[in-house]
Amino acid sequence: MAKQEDLFKNVISHAKEYGYIFGSSEIYDGLSAVYDYGQNGAELKKNIRDYWWKSMVQMNQNIVGLDAAILMHPKTWKASGHVDAFNDPLIDNKDSKKRYRADVLVEDYAEKLLQKAQKEIEKARKRFGDAFDEEQFVATNDRVKRYLGQRQEILSRLADSLTREDLKDVKALIEELEIADPETGSKNWTEVRQFNLMFGTKLGASAESSSDLYLRPETAQGIFVNFSNVQKTGRMKIPFGIAQTGKAFRNEIVARQFIFRMREFEQMEMQFFVRPGDEMKWYEHWKEQRIKWHYSLKLGKENYRFHDHEKLAHYANAAADIEFDFPFGFKELEGIHSRTDFDLKAHEEHSGRKLRFFDPELNENYVPYVIETSIGLDRMFLAVLSSSLIEETLEDGSSRTVLKLPAVLAPTKAAILPLVKKDRLPELAQKIIDELKWDFQVQYDEKDAIGRRYRRQDAAGTPLCITVDHDSLEDNTVTVRYRDSMEQKRVKIEELYTIIKEEVDFRKWFE
Repeated sequence: MAKQEDLFKNVISHAKEYGYIFGSSEIYDGLSAVYDYGQNGAELKKNIRDYWWKSMVQMNQNIVGLDAAILMHPKTWKASGHVDAFNDPLIDNKDSKKRYRADVLVEDYAEKLLQKAQKEIEKARKRFGDAFDEEQFVATNDRVKRYLGQRQEILSRLADSLTREDLKDVKALIEELEIADPETGSKNWTEVRQFNLMFGTKLGASAESSSDLYLRPETAQGIFVNFSNVQKTGRMKIPFGIAQTGKAFRNEIVARQFIFRMREFEQMEMQFFVRPGDEMKWYEHWKEQRIKWHYSLKLGKENYRFHDHEKLAHYANAAADIEFDFPFGFKELEGIHSRTDFDLKAHEEHSGRKLRFFDPELNENYVPYVIETSIGLDRMFLAVLSSSLIEETLEDGSSRTVLKLPAVLAPTKAAILPLVKKDRLPELAQKIIDELKWDFQVQYDEKDAIGRRYRRQDAAGTPLCITVDHDSLEDNTVTVRYRDSMEQKRVKIEELYTIIKEEVDFRKWFE
């Protein structure tokens, strides 16, 4: 645990040092749980967004994009259920004065039981080697069965209590499990109460004439209210999807863990409209497609797992999370939900407008069912950043800090480095940049010795360094150095486009 905390601190400090993430309004001592993306962070975030958009919209002929407004008619949030039910269970510790989400306290306790079970499994795996049968071991080992059984019992009770809005039982569960304040160890808790997460604002020129609005807490409703507009103008046929990326805002009870849980964040969502009765087929389809998308970035399959929901949202008949192993443990990265026809029917009822599809094959009108995929862009950013930051010990005993970002996402694809700042080398380096910048984000770097520049680019995540030396003036060749392997090779300048393209090509990564 201490090692993970150290890794997380390193990620946070590295993100600032190399221009990825800064605290918002830092010169005024910042704003809690709000962050700014620096010069490298803005590029990485854009590249993650583009990778998602290309794979979701460009690669699927039946999925189109949308960019809906952040401000929406207040009836939108009444229809969606957010006004009445967009709450989290809040609990305070009387001694530390710290505030927590009650459900997260219980879930973290249950996660520790799972970790204990996995520890026993790994010990047995090492003991028995190739002969180890994990399924049989889990089914027969009393200790593992007890840990997993307790975990399931706790999560089921929590889900049931939250579904019934029995907050007293949530408090009772925390007390029975003797869950303590993570920071102080105090078990002196207040009652659990609900807390609405929406930010309110005003629309209008004066206080007297203004109307109450909300900053959207999710991007999905912008898709639902535009269902008919997109379907008719795009002549879309079921099944089809509408994708969107954009900002959302939630007044989180506990906004901690860096950019994992923020009050202003960005989502990448796709709502896929299907025939009623076909939803479970498409639900499984999108679970499979989304995990493939994650695997394509090569962050390590062992860092992902599916978690099926015990407690379903009021609109869902099936839900699963793709969880990622962050430095603070496995947490939700993406949700795949079968939302039924709840949203479109609710907006029909509150707006008085029909949101239906005429299916010529069935010769009938119906309200489509919806499969949702929703991933937090900021969380994906953190997953990429934290899993890519490596401290390596080299053959000569020295060490280097390297940010092994997927090359397709890297902010700078190549750094052009003149060996010295004279003898016409900077001019040739600049000429190379002028050719490459049309197709790639490239950077010029002439400060410090060449080895130090390599290390700086390694730590910034740049996949390739291209060194221009005196021989370059004679034979039109340069040295290309690869970040991950540190391999170097001599190539013709005219080959650079092809070499960089091979490293960062979307098709190569996604296909």
